[in-house]
Amino acid sequence: MKPVILAEKPSQAKAYADAFSVKRHEGYIEILPSPTFPEGAYITWGIGHLVELKEPKTYDPKWNKWSLTSLPILPDRYEFQIAKGKFKQFSIVKNLMKSTDTIINACDVDREGSNIFYSIYNQTGARGQTIKRLWINSLEVEEVRKGFANLQDNRKDLLLYEEAKARQISDWLVGMNGSRLYSLLLQGQGIKEVFPIGRVQSPTIYLIYERQMEIETFVSEPFFEIEATFTAEKGTYNGKAKAKESKREIIQALLAKHVIQPNSPGVITSLEKLDKRIPPPQLHSLSTLQATANRLWKTSPADVLKTMQGLYEKKLVSYPRTDSRYITPSEFSYIAGQVGDYQQLINHPFPVASLAPKKRYVDSSKVQEHYAIIPTKKIPSQAVLTKLSSIERNLYEEVVRTTLAMFHSDYLYTETKVTTDVNGLPFFTTGKTERDKGWKALFVRSSIEKEKDEPSLPPLLEQEKVESDIRIKEGKTVPPKPYTEGQLIAMMKTCGKLVEDKGETEILKEIEGLGTEATRSGIIETIKRHEYIQVNKNIVSITDKGRVLCQAIEGNLLASPSMTAKWETYLRKIGNGEGSQERFLGSIAKFLHSLIEEVPNQLKTKNINIQLPPKAASSKYAKYKQEPIAPCPKCGQGSIVARKNFYGCTNYKNGCTQTFNGFFLKKKITPSQIKLLCTKGKTNTIKGFEAENGQKFDASLALEEGKLKLEFKE
Repeated sequence: MKPVILAEKPSQAKAYADAFSVKRHEGYIEILPSPTFPEGAYITWGIGHLVELKEPKTYDPKWNKWSLTSLPILPDRYEFQIAKGKFKQFSIVKNLMKSTDTIINACDVDREGSNIFYSIYNQTGARGQTIKRLWINSLEVEEVRKGFANLQDNRKDLLLYEEAKARQISDWLVGMNGSRLYSLLLQGQGIKEVFPIGRVQSPTIYLIYERQMEIETFVSEPFFEIEATFTAEKGTYNGKAKAKESKREIIQALLAKHVIQPNSPGVITSLEKLDKRIPPPQLHSLSTLQATANRLWKTSPADVLKTMQGLYEKKLVSYPRTDSRYITPSEFSYIAGQVGDYQQLINHPFPVASLAPKKRYVDSSKVQEHYAIIPTKKIPSQAVLTKLSSIERNLYEEVVRTTLAMFHSDYLYTETKVTTDVNGLPFFTTGKTERDKGWKALFVRSSIEKEKDEPSLPPLLEQEKVESDIRIKEGKTVPPKPYTEGQLIAMMKTCGKLVEDKGETEILKEIEGLGTEATRSGIIETIKRHEYIQVNKNIVSITDKGRVLCQAIEGNLLASPSMTAKWETYLRKIGNGEGSQERFLGSIAKFLHSLIEEVPNQLKTKNINIQLPPKAASSKYAKYKQEPIAPCPKCGQGSIVARKNFYGCTNYKNGCTQTFNGFFLKKKITPSQIKLLCTKGKTNTIKGFEAENGQKFDASLALEEGKLKLEFKE
């Protein structure tokens, strides 16, 4: 009988088919007899998940309506159904699977790929077939043929499926129960919104909220330092004294103690030179590539993953959903053999420093299912490269350059530390002289990313006398910066650093933070879609809806990355055959019972005073649902309500012209601030207005004769 191969999606099936002679049919491809498949074979595919968990109402009618009394939602057993719109393809897969004695799982080689395969297989009702696993990291013809000729058994696959299924059900349980619980309780407090809750989403949102609170509550304080520009025989350089004080008087006293005037001469008392080197960067994992692309080109992590998946299916790069930064000797061997070809691809020839594998890049012990992202053996022609989109070209070249850097020389420079004495007060300077650009020559990005290097220094001599221009510099402490999308990926991976408990820090470090390499960008897209965060010019900020959620879950395990880390640790035990799905889901059930018992009382003690603007109706012609914010201060008859980009009076048809812009000096004006304006005539101090010159400041808004004016503290 011909074996049946299940791919995850049509593009993957096509890539497999390219390795054989085939006939195409609706919903599947027939492989003609070949050395790998003497009788031939059939390739069919899912469209991602053909099968999904059933809705709560299918288990019990009481779960159809959102109600606190019907919680928790904990079915005795979990049932699956064919996903909407996918019945036709499922039927093709089902018929093929039932007609064979051998099935090959050729879905993505990760936890989710195992889940997609077995959830489809189990739903078909097929039983007793021999199941094999295709496990490859490249879709090149040679690798595909080799993979099918050396199929693995499904023992590891079954464990990964158990792990993935436990993860899928636990996420469903937390989402179904948590979302209803918080939405209903907050609606009871007058906040008419739906608040989706997620095992990984919620702590991620909370970490963004914590950063935003740090920024908003930050109090900038002045500081004073002593700086100097020194003029030597062969050029000028800058120096700084080790004095940083909050009061100018202390700095002035220090200068007076040393009898220092603005032009007091100095002498170079110490000149230390140290030769340094920086080795080439490590190879890319998905998260490091996402962070790099976001920093250089503002590409979102989701777009990076989507683009890399496309390059993988074009057979130009290895499997992208990897957390490894290492390769094995096998991959290194083919790369080393094609260094010249890769150099020509980027039009950057250089003498190879060494063809010997280094542990920094080549280490089989640090490669599990997948190795680092590297170019495949396939060398694309210029015609193929020309057809790539700009984002595809950027990412492909980044992978090629990072891979080539393995064979380049170290970056060499000399660090010079200078001490200049002025009347007994030392000034310190650090400069750098580049000796060999080495691997950095591969990454010329001057127009995109300027390196923050120490300044170069003129030729200096020890005991050389210098002229001085000494001054007091005033500065201000600055708040932490908001996350970019790329930094958000890195934060999710390394969030253990933000947790105070050392034991929990170790757990987060071990499982590499929140989410997995393959899911983090999807989590960010989900919380964007739920309107908990917004991204403007690559800067991530929390929305009012996100603030409400975070205030609601504050102090709860749902806000803690440690909770999801502990769950992820146990999920990995299931994948290793050391844990059980039953025990894990039992602990989830206990967590939900305690959540439902404790949260109502917790929320009663919290003062959540953020008023969310009403949402637009689904029709693009429908008006906003008009929830009154405050009585109109102008006509006294209508109410001020939120529109799409402004606030206005409901009595506008009778001539009332009172409106408020949704933004004032680049600062969003919230409904609660509009309420204060209408009822009190003035808001509290609002932080972060931005003047035309870019300078930020704090002020109150006051309403005078229907217009907004700034008021400052005296």
